[in-house]
Amino acid sequence: MNCFKEKLVNIKGDLFGAIIASIIAFPQALAFGVASGLGAGAGIWGAIILSFIAGVLGCNLPLISGPTGPVAIVTAVIVAGVSGNLANVIPILVMAAFFQIIISLTPIPRMIKYVPYPVISGFLTGIGMIIIILQLSPLLGGAVHSSTIKTLLYYPELFRSINIQAALLGVGTLFLLFFTPKFITKIIPSQLLALVIMTGVAYHFGLDVEKITGVSFSLPHAYIPHFTLDSVMRDIPAALTLAFIATSESLLTGIIMDSLTKVKHNSKRLVASQGIGNIFCALTGSMYGTAATMRSVAAVKAGASTRVSAILCSIILAVILFKFTGFISQIPICVLAAILIKIGYDILDLKVIKVLKYAPKDDLYVLLAVLFLTVFYNLIFALGIGVILAAILYAKRVADNTNIKVVEKYNPADYTPFETKVERESHYQIRILHIDGQFFFGSITQIVSHFDELLGTRYIILNYSSNSELDMSAIFALEDIIVRLQAQKIKLYLVIPNDKVFNQLKSMEIISQIGEDALLQDETDAINKALSEAHLDFSVIE
Repeated sequence: MNCFKEKLVNIKGDLFGAIIASIIAFPQALAFGVASGLGAGAGIWGAIILSFIAGVLGCNLPLISGPTGPVAIVTAVIVAGVSGNLANVIPILVMAAFFQIIISLTPIPRMIKYVPYPVISGFLTGIGMIIIILQLSPLLGGAVHSSTIKTLLYYPELFRSINIQAALLGVGTLFLLFFTPKFITKIIPSQLLALVIMTGVAYHFGLDVEKITGVSFSLPHAYIPHFTLDSVMRDIPAALTLAFIATSESLLTGIIMDSLTKVKHNSKRLVASQGIGNIFCALTGSMYGTAATMRSVAAVKAGASTRVSAILCSIILAVILFKFTGFISQIPICVLAAILIKIGYDILDLKVIKVLKYAPKDDLYVLLAVLFLTVFYNLIFALGIGVILAAILYAKRVADNTNIKVVEKYNPADYTPFETKVERESHYQIRILHIDGQFFFGSITQIVSHFDELLGTRYIILNYSSNSELDMSAIFALEDIIVRLQAQKIKLYLVIPNDKVFNQLKSMEIISQIGEDALLQDETDAINKALSEAHLDFSVIE
């Protein structure tokens, strides 16, 4: 009986999650389809096909898949490169999907978590900027161009011939997207609200603005890709770029879902299911896609807990397309451009601003390099250069610190047995952990994962004795550690003997998360506090 009730609750949660996810996915899929150059129909069918197939074959998590910003940008470059010829686009999409399946058979899916935070931040911010730059033109009634440089060069002409009606409609849409009160967006997402209202305004007043065309419920056509040795060799870089971007975004979504659901996903299965789904998308002329973070998170918050939500989301999207084809054909392009600009703004990694003044300059160099290469040159090249730069600068950082003599505050021969005694006699309610070496992007995965194994622990004393300041990855990893431990009702004491690192943490928001009394420079003080709170009375070394 309890098992039946649990299944009923899961089905109900998956249904509500699917409804919310489809409401978010609908305007996004249309907008990304237009932005990619394949059309709104390709966008919505890409969301339907990929969400269904990845839901059936993928991990048992509510991972809602479909077109996303980074994939739309890469696809737009591919489409522009073949002058919009769909017969030349489809082989590239098929190759990219097969590359995803090949990637799923390698250790690569497990390695994404080792990409440094400044690289990810610079890349995502670059994608957000590209979307904003490209969509400003259709927002004002102008033409869409395939690259940021061409678009920027087109701006002077654009501002001389603005379509006032499109501009007013687009700006009005932005206003709704940014300023709709939260009590309304809790009921209906701002993107769908803006889409419905502004499309209604354009239709009611008969505004002279460009609209979506060619969207119908008819099933997409099946295409047979034509490959030649020359075309394969020519298209491999573009296909690899698309495969890598889609794989990276899916895996990042998977990591976020792990944190939300407390269920670890199979990264290889996730990538393989996305690759198989994208093969079907490519063969039907639909848009390539990935596991989408925003939609998946919304589904979880609405109660979704299994992959059934992804399958239901695709069915709901198909029903919406069938019932509202007439409405979809009336949606103005400038309204979709405004929605994309808001999505681009949301992709910008603005939270990094709060730690810029604390972060090492090396991190900023990497972030800026990736950002500018992403916006003005090449996405895959930007990621590659970012990872290489991060590795080189870290090696330099380690080399610079090799000549610094670290004076141990405690004699390990005397102190380690005492730490063991504290843990044993507290029945492991108290655990003492040392971070040996630097707490940086290369070590955070092992450190964070260690906290999933601390069953029965009530107090953790984390001793970081290095004299190296925390980089951006370490700062966000430490925040993640604090959130995880608080969720497990574990009290954390941070012991930072080094004055420079101690003052860095003391000046940050982390101190408000753990409390000023939990940031200490002496491990003995931390042990005394933990023993006192645990009401344990065996003697402590002073």
